[in-house]
Amino acid sequence: MNTYRVAQVPAPNGSFEIVEREVPRPGPRHVRIAVEACGVCHSDAMFVSAGMPGVPFPLVPGHEAAGRIDELGDGADEMGWQVGDRVTVGWFGGSCLHCVPCRRGDFIVCDNLKIPGYAYDGGFAEAIVAPVDALARIPDALSAADAGPMACAGVTVYNGLRRSGARPDDLVAIQGIGGLGHLAVRFAAAMGYETVAIARGADKADFAKELGAHHYVDSTAGPVAEALQALGGAKVVLATAGNSEAMASTVDGLTPRGELVVVGATPDPMPISPLQLILKGRLVRGHPSGTAQDVQDTMTFAARHGIRSMTEVLPLDEANTAYRKMMDGSARFRMVLTPS
Repeated sequence: MNTYRVAQVPAPNGSFEIVEREVPRPGPRHVRIAVEACGVCHSDAMFVSAGMPGVPFPLVPGHEAAGRIDELGDGADEMGWQVGDRVTVGWFGGSCLHCVPCRRGDFIVCDNLKIPGYAYDGGFAEAIVAPVDALARIPDALSAADAGPMACAGVTVYNGLRRSGARPDDLVAIQGIGGLGHLAVRFAAAMGYETVAIARGADKADFAKELGAHHYVDSTAGPVAEALQALGGAKVVLATAGNSEAMASTVDGLTPRGELVVVGATPDPMPISPLQLILKGRLVRGHPSGTAQDVQDTMTFAARHGIRSMTEVLPLDEANTAYRKMMDGSARFRMVLTPS
C-alpha cells in the first residue's frame, strides 16, 4: 500500500472530504497503526472550528482511534511493542516529558500535550502514526469499535470516578446520561457506588435503571439539589453534560466535603457562590481525560464488567454524517468510523 485514505477538513468549519495521501513512516519511538475504528467526540469540534490556537488545516481529526500496529519506528520494540499489537490512541496522544507537570509525573496536564487531530493527524483515517507513550493495549474481549470510545469518553468518566473522594456504597450522582454519562452510570454502578442518574424528563428513568442506576432524578420535576439531599446527599457528582447551570444546580445536593467533578466541556461560567462551597467545605474540580495507562485500566475494567459504549458505526466515507450526528445530539450515543 503506497497510499491511504483520510477524512480531512480543508478549512475551519468545512465539510469532510476523503483524500489519499502517501503512507507515513513512523519515526523513532513511534508506531504506525492500521486504524480499525475511530470514535467521533464532541471535543473534535474544538479543532474543526479552529477553536484552539494554531490548528493546522487541512485537518484530520480523531482522538478515539483503535487498531493494530503495522510498522515500528526505531526503538519502539525496545519499549515492548510489536507489529500486530492491538492498541488505542486517545486524547492523551503523548507528552513532552520535559515540562514541569511531566517532570512531576502528571503527564495528562502536560504543557505540550500531543492531542491527536491537533498535534498530529488523527484517527479519521486508515492509518495513524503515534508516539509509543500514547499507546494502550486493547483487551481481547473488546472490539476496535468498543475500544475507540474508551480512549477518551470512557477513560474520562472512569478516571473521574476512581480519582474522586467516593468510596463503595457512597451516593454518587451522574449529571447527564448522554455520550459520557451513559458510560459513567455503568462504571459507577460497577464500582459499587449507590448510583443516581440525573437527566431531563421522566421518560429517561427506565433507561437509567437499565444502565444500572439505583435512583433517577428528573431535573425538570424540581430542584435537583433537593432531590439529592432527600437521598442523603451525594458524596460526588460527576457532571458530564456540558451545561453550566445544570452542573451548578447540583452543588447544594452534595454532602459536607462533597465534590463536584466536572468533565462536561463548555465555555460558559458556572453560577456557584463562594458560600455554597465554604460553609460545607465542598470542592469543585475539573478532571482531564487520562494517560495511556489510565486508558488501559479503563478498558480492562470495562472488559471485566461487560461495559460497552452504545455506538453507531459508519464507514469513513460518511464522516460528515457521523460528525453531524454527534454534534447535533442525534447520535445514540457515540459515533464510530471504520475504514471499510
